[in-house]
Amino acid sequence: MNIPFLSFEFHDAIRAELQEASTRVIESGWFINGNEVTAFENEWSKFLGCKHSVGVSNGLDALILSLKTLGIGPGDEVIVPSNTYVATALAVTHVGAKPIFVEPNIETYNIDPERIEAAISNKIKAIMPVHLYGQAAEMNAIMQIAERHGLLVVEDNAQAQGAQYKGQMTGTIGHCNGTSFYPGKNLGALGDAGAVTTNDEDLANKVRVLGNYGSQKKYYNEVIGHNNRLDEMQAAFLRVKLKHLSDWTEQRRDIAAAYLRGLQGVGDLVLPITHPDSTHVFHLFVIRTKRRDELAAYLKERGIGTLIHYPVP
Repeated sequence: MNIPFLSFEFHDAIRAELQEASTRVIESGWFINGNEVTAFENEWSKFLGCKHSVGVSNGLDALILSLKTLGIGPGDEVIVPSNTYVATALAVTHVGAKPIFVEPNIETYNIDPERIEAAISNKIKAIMPVHLYGQAAEMNAIMQIAERHGLLVVEDNAQAQGAQYKGQMTGTIGHCNGTSFYPGKNLGALGDAGAVTTNDEDLANKVRVLGNYGSQKKYYNEVIGHNNRLDEMQAAFLRVKLKHLSDWTEQRRDIAAAYLRGLQGVGDLVLPITHPDSTHVFHLFVIRTKRRDELAAYLKERGIGTLIHYPVP
């Protein structure tokens, strides 16, 4: 038996659709800022129920552009989870601000709103919650804290595409939000890709300009921008895969339910829980045990892949 931690065999079932999409792009002769990107942005917005999506080059750039668009920069501080992928903090440092780390709720692994409140100072300008492992963070409490203190909220939605908090999709609640379509995500491209989502038209326009060399009209550069554009090929692949995302999410939930049934009461395993106000799309199925390394070795001997998320605090 061999069960890898990550497998891309599911692409076999949609190979013909992906090939058709790539052929369509090649035959169009248009590879940057074309119809595929526009169509995907519209389809992603419709899926999420938000007003604006801007396709970008990757998830880190999505977060950087969100922060820059909101005016976060040198001298500012941004609250981020201590338990997350490094890109969350990197985005803050890239714009010249300082990340302030806040510990998670030990049951959900998401950032703890009570600890957010305790960490606020006059230098804090924004909160960046991460919907870790596929479960929505406690966004009502986070948005209320932000409103009380006049702070901005940037959701890092890289791990929770399709998750909801009190019926609202993650990635649509904060002021300006980023996601990653890295191949291993629930919705992954066949290379690097990302998107910014917002319900504010002005913010969406600023993101689009910043990520296109600071230009809205070709050869006219209004601000100092960057090249953060989503290309046509990845947009075409994402359009194919987005059609299957809901079904894939249900498959993940079914597998998670089987794990929960089968592992209940086994040793000292601490199994994932779902917050009553959140839905979980199980980007990862994360367990805790005092015998972590021993269990990982045991499973490896039997061909079952595991990974530590994250090995370095």
